Amino acid sequence: MYYDMPLYRPPSEAYSLIFQVTLGCSHNRCAFCIAYRTKKFCIRSWEDLKSDILEAALSYRRIDKIFLADGDALVIDTDYMLQILSFLYEKFPHLERVSAYAGPANLLEKSPEDLQRIRKAGLQMLYFGIETGDDELLLKVKKGATAQELIVSARKAIDAGFVFSAIVILGLGGKKASVTHAIETARVCSAINPQYLSALTLMIEDDNQYFFRCMGKEWEWMDKLEMLKELRLMIENFNLDNCVFRTNHASNYLPIKATLNHDKDRLLKEIDNALKNPEHLRPEFLRAL
Repeated sequence: MYYDMPLYRPPSEAYSLIFQVTLGCSHNRCAFCIAYRTKKFCIRSWEDLKSDILEAALSYRRIDKIFLADGDALVIDTDYMLQILSFLYEKFPHLERVSAYAGPANLLEKSPEDLQRIRKAGLQMLYFGIETGDDELLLKVKKGATAQELIVSARKAIDAGFVFSAIVILGLGGKKASVTHAIETARVCSAINPQYLSALTLMIEDDNQYFFRCMGKEWEWMDKLEMLKELRLMIENFNLDNCVFRTNHASNYLPIKATLNHDKDRLLKEIDNALKNPEHLRPEFLRAL
């Protein structure tokens, strides 16, 4: 089966069969991300994709989860996406869930009716990068959307019936913008109210000078205690309803799992304890990605 490397998927898709319906990312300008910098974006042809699906159907007896890579499968025309989904469910009779990354621009471009058609055809779960709710920071990191556009696009997907998993990045604003980043990100997350929400801690590859040019000379790295204080402020300002919140990604210093806002008080106490006992935090050598 054909894979154009590098290949990325969310941690929760570790046991999913992956098909690359696109190569690269149609936006591919986010300053913090170098995932697809080596690729020229394209939508794969039906002939190539069909060949991969048929090969996999012969190789695997039982597949219950499929993830559609690369960066933003929803850029695909609705009718083509429906064709792909129909063929996947035909060839994998035990298939229970198909999921994909989604970007704000692609969600905004799709009509509510098209999103509902795609959802009913079997694309059930979307992974969505909020990153930050701070408009100034969104502009700096070249996200390609305002905070309000993030809210509108995400709510559009949720209203269409998708299970929605959102991601934010701790430390993205550096020391100077930490408070604003935490409060505004909590505001945007609360307005979206996703079923799942994860926090990653910023990690920048050594060769990503683009990030530092975008952020400017005043941007400063935060240490692990500052990251925890930012996380605490964010959680303190969340107003979420039955949202599963995780910081179990390898980049984070303190892995936690809770349901917000139900477990907010417990989480704040857990973070306060970690701040008093930093020796219990994940060591740097275990944060390698």
